[in-house]
Amino acid sequence: MNGFLELFSQYDVLGAFLVNIELTLWSTLFSLILGVILVVMRISPISSLRAVAGAYVELFKNLPLTIIMVFMVLGAYAQLKLSFSDTFATNFFWLAVTGLSLYTAAFVCESLRSGINTVPLGQAEAARALGLGFMQSATEIILPQAFRGSVAPLGNTLIALLKNSTVAAAASVSTETSSLMSQMIEFRPDVIIQIFLIFAFGYVILIIPIGMLTTYLSNKLAVRR
Repeated sequence: MNGFLELFSQYDVLGAFLVNIELTLWSTLFSLILGVILVVMRISPISSLRAVAGAYVELFKNLPLTIIMVFMVLGAYAQLKLSFSDTFATNFFWLAVTGLSLYTAAFVCESLRSGINTVPLGQAEAARALGLGFMQSATEIILPQAFRGSVAPLGNTLIALLKNSTVAAAASVSTETSSLMSQMIEFRPDVIIQIFLIFAFGYVILIIPIGMLTTYLSNKLAVRR
């Protein structure tokens, strides 16, 4: 027990987890927005929009997240001069959020598309019969039901995003958990078991409530047919 208390007093463990939570929350917001746009493009009657959205999803689904994060620093920042702030720490934080959002949006799109597949075809046909256009039927009829039908896969995507936020170290975010864990192991190898347990249980504590909440919402919001 003394070893755990000593580590918490020497290192800002809670602050590191807070950084990962912030990365997850911001990335969830932006990836959800982009994912909705992509899924609307994927079900659009315009073939060029479907092709662009399909290519985006296939590209980012099959790219390792680490490569995207490294590109955000060496490509977007160093070569393309993309900058969000004059402060290095803030700038790299938002570069990491951008990389996480671009990557996760592909999985959000696929999760929503699985929800759309649960919506009966007759719903869209009825919308057209009522004179609704594509965007009206998509936003007022199809997507609300799709969200209800895709709570579970979206929850799994959120859990994956929380764990993927540890890859932010590749985008030079030096205050998140994986960076801190590496630093602690380097300087305190004598308590490596305690270090492992701190971060392992930390993520278990964060992830289990998300799983329980999404399971509850999935059952509560499921469309009864």
